[in-house]
Amino acid sequence: MTESATRVPEGTFRDRIAANKRKSLLLIAGFVAFVVVFGYVVGYAWVGDPAGALFGLVLAFVVGIVSGLVTYYGGAKMVLASSRAREVTHDEEPVLYNVVEEMALAGGLPVPKVYVIDDAAPNAFATGRDPEHGAVAVTKGLLERLDRDELQGVVAHEMAHIGNLDIRYAMLVGVLVGTTVLIADFFLRSLWFGGGRRMGGGRGGGQAQLIMMLVAILFAILAPIFAKLLQLSISRQREYLADATAVRLTRNPKGLADALEKISRSPNPLQSANRATAHLYISNPFKKANKRNAGKSLFSTHPPINERIGILRSMETGRSVDEPG
Repeated sequence: MTESATRVPEGTFRDRIAANKRKSLLLIAGFVAFVVVFGYVVGYAWVGDPAGALFGLVLAFVVGIVSGLVTYYGGAKMVLASSRAREVTHDEEPVLYNVVEEMALAGGLPVPKVYVIDDAAPNAFATGRDPEHGAVAVTKGLLERLDRDELQGVVAHEMAHIGNLDIRYAMLVGVLVGTTVLIADFFLRSLWFGGGRRMGGGRGGGQAQLIMMLVAILFAILAPIFAKLLQLSISRQREYLADATAVRLTRNPKGLADALEKISRSPNPLQSANRATAHLYISNPFKKANKRNAGKSLFSTHPPINERIGILRSMETGRSVDEPG
């Protein structure tokens, strides 16, 4: 245990973990309610009858279940393959493997599979549908630039994502976004291909149905944008939570703070990253997004890295500093 670890007040990271969990759960609850309302409005407008709104709810449920199963069972393999990650053994990467085992033990988790990405940019991510099927991937650049305490902080952050079931959260949110986009696309296409002619013929008709139609069209246009913003907001909250959980595992906020500083100073973009996997990494792999205050954007997948470092430094010194938003 380092000297800085002894200065971390127990309540600091407990309070921060609890606060971020509450924010994430509230955002996800709001997201689910949003998808249900969206499905109801589209069903009402498409069928032309309040009872017909059940059609929209059933459609949302079926689409969500099918896409969820595909993502749940095949998502991790697709992410690792697209990132060009290769599994390594203890003999190949003994230091990395030992650190992963230590953090798994600290978190009371099964030891995940360990992967390395042959890329000079320092970064890392975790994936897997549950702790029993977890995987941690780090880049060669990360292994070359960080000392053991810093590597421990990064691995603890990724183990926190596994232990906090963030991959499952990401899957759920991804399914909700996908469901929203598919319903919106289905509804708007039905207007173009003649569905709009039948929408005025349901029981009730009249002005109320016309208003519902206009509301449904507005929802269909704006819902995918709103859903994406919610997804990114949840992703940012989970990063704050993983940072706080990593401190609980290592009792050393300095290690993770120093690691994030080194990662942020690296000029190298991650060549194997893409927009579908960017939110999984400990730091946004697109370097232009990591410029000062860039993370304040509503469309950022990560909180501003300087704010994350500042929070960790405050935990190191025992000061109480709350992250924005």
